[in-house]
Amino acid sequence: MENLVYAIVLLPLVGFLINGLFGKHLPKIFVGGLATLVVFASFVITTSIFLNFSSESAPVIVKAFEWFRVAGIQVNFGFQVDQLSLMMVMIITGVGSLIHLYSIGYMSHDKGFYKFFTYLNLFIFSMLLLVLGSNYLILFIGWEGVGLCSYLLIGFWYQNEDYGKAARKAFIMNRIGDLGLLIGIFAIAANVNAIDYLSVAQNASIFELDGTTIIFITAALFIGATGKSAQVPLYTWLPDAMAGPTPVSALIHAATMVTAGVYLVVRSNFLFTLAPTIQDGILFIGFLTAALAGFYALRQNDIKKVLAYSTVSQLGFMFIALGLGAYTTAMFHVMTHAFFKALLFLGAGSVIHAMSNEQDMRFMGGLKKYIPITHATFLIGTLAIAGFPLLSGMISKDEILVAAFAKNPIYWVMLFILAAITAIYMFRLYYLTFHGEFRGTEEQKHHLHESPANMTLPLIVLAVLSVVGGFINLPHFIGHGHYAKLMEWLKPVLTPESFKQMEATLSGVPFGTEMILLAATILMVFTVWFFVRNIYVNKKKMALPEDKYTGWEKLSAKKLFVDEIYNACIVRPFEEAGKAAAMFDKAVLDPIVNFIGLGAQDSGRAAKRLQNGNVENYVLIMSLAIGIVLIVNFLLK
Repeated sequence: MENLVYAIVLLPLVGFLINGLFGKHLPKIFVGGLATLVVFASFVITTSIFLNFSSESAPVIVKAFEWFRVAGIQVNFGFQVDQLSLMMVMIITGVGSLIHLYSIGYMSHDKGFYKFFTYLNLFIFSMLLLVLGSNYLILFIGWEGVGLCSYLLIGFWYQNEDYGKAARKAFIMNRIGDLGLLIGIFAIAANVNAIDYLSVAQNASIFELDGTTIIFITAALFIGATGKSAQVPLYTWLPDAMAGPTPVSALIHAATMVTAGVYLVVRSNFLFTLAPTIQDGILFIGFLTAALAGFYALRQNDIKKVLAYSTVSQLGFMFIALGLGAYTTAMFHVMTHAFFKALLFLGAGSVIHAMSNEQDMRFMGGLKKYIPITHATFLIGTLAIAGFPLLSGMISKDEILVAAFAKNPIYWVMLFILAAITAIYMFRLYYLTFHGEFRGTEEQKHHLHESPANMTLPLIVLAVLSVVGGFINLPHFIGHGHYAKLMEWLKPVLTPESFKQMEATLSGVPFGTEMILLAATILMVFTVWFFVRNIYVNKKKMALPEDKYTGWEKLSAKKLFVDEIYNACIVRPFEEAGKAAAMFDKAVLDPIVNFIGLGAQDSGRAAKRLQNGNVENYVLIMSLAIGIVLIVNFLLK
């Protein structure tokens, strides 16, 4: 086990080092093949461990070495293999290897090919540190590592100034959340005298239920999760992150990095269960994030921007589940979302590849006959996220809806509306892209072709996973029970209090009521499908430029002017403060420093004249000095 765990983590690091040091001089097929192979090898090893693990297995701690001791706290550098970390590693390496394979074709003509795969391997290594680390400090190292890789990959085409700004925006907004996480870790260490998960879980009972200390700690951790998982108010970086190559969007901003905040809360369930006030706050933020992002997505024209806001909205769904205390439900949606959202982003990349880098849906249309594999797989992803019966997205989203109804029927109504909005903007995206007449240029039409096999194969695999992924945790009316599979699997990771809270929530809705709720959801999906198809196919309605919309459509297209508000209230004041500081530096500080420097320089020149090698001068100066000493001594007497 120990050697296998080391291999899982170190293989992507080896790929990073080889490609980073020698990739510029190696053939592209070797660079891409090596980067993909090391991630796939980690997936195979993880699968072998997963098959030998069960819901009864105790966590396995692999201690590499004792890192340091301070103030009575011993910190080891090691890894924790349990049901939660295995689930995350399977997603990271499995989906990650597919995206690496896809990238070989997508980035084949890019001059920075070897750098791209170097960064991807470093990202996978950092993400594995984040989810496999046995304590909060190793998690923080991985947390910062994926933040760095996100910056490098979002700004990969740094020659474009706007892309560079998007990378800086992501980096800075994530740093705000990271500070919260770091403060939370310090607070845990100060109160528990440990930072490894097992010790903190064992000693969590020292905290008073909803006491000041536990509220402070969980609030700090949640701020960290808010930054990384793009929740209100730290969410505006993620849509701008679409500046990076499309595989980056699929890997980092759909399937892995943005779910790190969900992982943090689930991993820290022993703390959050003791803070119902913070859980209510998570629930509120989740609803607000899902609502705002869903509203924005309704009138976006950039195909990747629609998927970006969809990601923010689905992350809101996950945080709603966390706020309800349904930890395994949140993880279930993390898994299914990784399948269908990675599929949708890679499908969008295939569309952009066929359209000669065009991303505006107003200039697409009728693509289903030109790129049939992309069309078929993209349709499956669209149906999955919209909630089509028995597809993975429907099953995981239904579980969140049931948990919401068990908590409060009003929550179910709100979630039902948000699910309908999701279906509306996704079917709009699908029909504007693949149906109707082609609206691009003749040159684009001439270039239209299906993507190569190394791009379409990952699409097919992800499409299959989007169909069957939900069967891992089928609802009870099909014969498994809401918590017979995934909930039992993750049970060892949860404290008894967390498990009881979740069990009561997920089994608190009568069978007949659940059938009515499910029927309403299915009816909604088909109604929205018919409604959107009628508008964009039968009536042939077209998307408009942002400045042509009015009323609520303009507010949606302009994202409620939140970016403009942030710029006016935060960015510009800091810029003006920076300019004022620069002027103060130039007008006041520089002259002072220059005066001191010139004074030292002039005194040095004067001293230099005294040290001229003339013995007579030295004797004269010594005589004068002795005379001065005698005079002073006489006066003092």
